[in-house]
Amino acid sequence: MTNSIEEIEFTDVILATGTNTTENHPVISSRIKRAVRQRGAKLIVIDPREIDLVKYATLWLRQKPGTDVAVLNGMMNVIIEEGIYAKEYVENRTEGFEALKKVVEKYTPEYVEKISGVPVEDLKKAARLYAGAEKASLLYAMGMTQHITGTDNVKSCANLAMLCGKVGIEGGGVNPLRGQNNVQGACDMGALPNVFPAYQSVISDEARVKFEKAWGATLSAKPGKTVVEIAEAAHRGEIKAIYVMGENPLLSDPDITHVEAAFKHLDLLVVQDIFLTETARLADVVLPSACFAEKDGTFTNTERRVQRIRKAVPAPGQAKADWQIISDLSTKMGYPMSYASAEEIMKEIALVTPSYAGITYERIEKEGLQWPCPNTGHPGTRFLHKDRFSRGRGLFHAIEYIPPAELPDRDYPMILSTGRVLYHYHTGTMTRLAKGTMERCPESLVEIHPLDAERLGIQSGQIVKVTSRRGTLQAKAKVTTRSDAGMIFMNFHFHEAAVNLLTNPALDPIGKIPEYKVCAVRVEAA
Repeated sequence: MTNSIEEIEFTDVILATGTNTTENHPVISSRIKRAVRQRGAKLIVIDPREIDLVKYATLWLRQKPGTDVAVLNGMMNVIIEEGIYAKEYVENRTEGFEALKKVVEKYTPEYVEKISGVPVEDLKKAARLYAGAEKASLLYAMGMTQHITGTDNVKSCANLAMLCGKVGIEGGGVNPLRGQNNVQGACDMGALPNVFPAYQSVISDEARVKFEKAWGATLSAKPGKTVVEIAEAAHRGEIKAIYVMGENPLLSDPDITHVEAAFKHLDLLVVQDIFLTETARLADVVLPSACFAEKDGTFTNTERRVQRIRKAVPAPGQAKADWQIISDLSTKMGYPMSYASAEEIMKEIALVTPSYAGITYERIEKEGLQWPCPNTGHPGTRFLHKDRFSRGRGLFHAIEYIPPAELPDRDYPMILSTGRVLYHYHTGTMTRLAKGTMERCPESLVEIHPLDAERLGIQSGQIVKVTSRRGTLQAKAKVTTRSDAGMIFMNFHFHEAAVNLLTNPALDPIGKIPEYKVCAVRVEAA
């Protein structure tokens, strides 16, 4: 997030797009609700489903899945056409405005309505409301990124925020809500295929020499592969071994029939986890790791806040903290790692990671610090880009709308979108073992609109068969207007109805994220 969680509560307008916040980020959603109900903030929701946030919204734009760029371009068209953009901000702090203006010219509200289904007047109201606010916070999540145009969607969010001067101010910003605990921290530490810690590129000679010196090893200048690319390479026989840590790709990756076949081609599969997941059951070696309450260390949350975690109970059996397992394995493979504690690792992080340079265990003993925190005298950074962007001027990207990779046709006439529910987390590895969460949500359901249900002869509670070009599953139907006509929605928490048997592994060409949110399916009574 460019800004802080607490700022959401004290802003004037909140634009939430591609985020089912009450179910995926319930703590943050409480800030949104308080902002609306107690402080008079206006809420704009852009989502194809009638999520719970709609109850609090001033405006709800119900777009067709995968049309986000068109909708955002349409808002910018109105803002530029009516001259209500932040002219001084655009002139002094950005570049590329003329190219953006030229592209969005054709995205008139009428044209956008034909693409997205969003009514002309609603689009105009949303544009005026966002642009006219003194402070406006834009929130998004995986409903924006899990498309073949995910990078374009995020750039479009940045375009809109910069156009209205909402970046670099308190209560503003472009704020991605991270999907899992410590995703931000993992990315910060270089758990990406193309960067070292603090997003220092592996192709940079300067960065590579720095880390070679710090680690006493020769490092490759070639970026690695992303998750879906790894599975593809394994299927081709190019990758012979995979080490999976805290992930369950046999339930979470798209087209899991293909993923399972790829993993069965491997010479070696190692899984490091706290429970025996679907992926671990296929592994040659399982390394038992400690959970959050059984180890010391830090987590970095979605607002860039680095926080201490402390060991509260001993780990069971032979389970060890992840860093200990990695250190032991590395040592046995010929590269000694002799860290004495998690704190010692944190000291190394501060030495090689400029944004973490001022963060120490002593400083975060009671309260976390938000990076960038360049030295031990620095208080941390509540919001980014206050006076300038990291590249100097903010760059507008002129982006055209591109349809999803797979659209409905005669054989597969409906759209499937996937997501989470409040009571379960990711692939259910932990939450499905808890009695309370299973009582609240014991199974996966197929949300289907009443018009579609009537046409197909389907009633709530009836078993239906859902088929895509990649697979078939069966689950109970739930007839509801939450999902629009022509669209169904399923969560991906249940292996009994593994929705990723159906999803499309088509990738965003830049971010390499699969298109989980849109694929063509056929629904029929089982």
